[in-house]
Amino acid sequence: MPITLTQVARDFGTIRALDRISLTIEDGSFLTVLGASGCGKSTLLNLIAGLDTPSAGHLAIDGVPITGPGPDRVVVFQQPGLYPWLTLRDNVAFGLRMQGPIDWARIDDMIGVMGLRGFEAHRPYELSGGMQQRAALARALVMNPRVLLMDEPFAALDAQTRHRMQSFLLELWDKIGATIVFITHDIDEAIMLGDRLVVMQARPGRIAIDQKIPLPRPRHWDMSLEPDYLHLKRNIMAVLAA
Repeated sequence: MPITLTQVARDFGTIRALDRISLTIEDGSFLTVLGASGCGKSTLLNLIAGLDTPSAGHLAIDGVPITGPGPDRVVVFQQPGLYPWLTLRDNVAFGLRMQGPIDWARIDDMIGVMGLRGFEAHRPYELSGGMQQRAALARALVMNPRVLLMDEPFAALDAQTRHRMQSFLLELWDKIGATIVFITHDIDEAIMLGDRLVVMQARPGRIAIDQKIPLPRPRHWDMSLEPDYLHLKRNIMAVLAA
């Protein structure tokens, strides 16, 4: 299910947020999109999700134009967005309520995959930040999406929890095989997670770097000391500082 963007632009009044973005995202790949605040990263994600429409150009999945949201695409935002009056189990099941009878065995299996077994009856305020984000991820994945769109999902977590969630996401991606588009403003996160990296510049939002990440999998943080990693990081920092 390749995602294709062809000369995509998005204007807000007289402000051009995205300018002539062309991109092909291969099925099952992990694309990280890096850039400073205001460069159009989230706008790009919203267009792929079908939550917004381009001012010019077109987007498609498998050649079919994206005209709105679809069950093949699910978004995970920076804030977990869990309903405080629902239990963890009911929060995970929430999206399936729109599709008919809920397969509770499937819900419970996903809770187990996320390492949340034993917390099914807890409310969000009784969970740590990392557990809340895993619950939000479970709610997305139980929909069985082909494309997982993640908008800085770990930005609000402390450093240790963030590293654990990054490792957890990579292990999960290896199992589910979904296409992931991951938005971040953290250089190390972008390099460590993705197998391809897009760096955006602002005013107007445009692609400055688009390249494969020259690191083998599985990834580990010792790689951040390797020459290929440091060379790529220096190039990215130079582009972001320009």
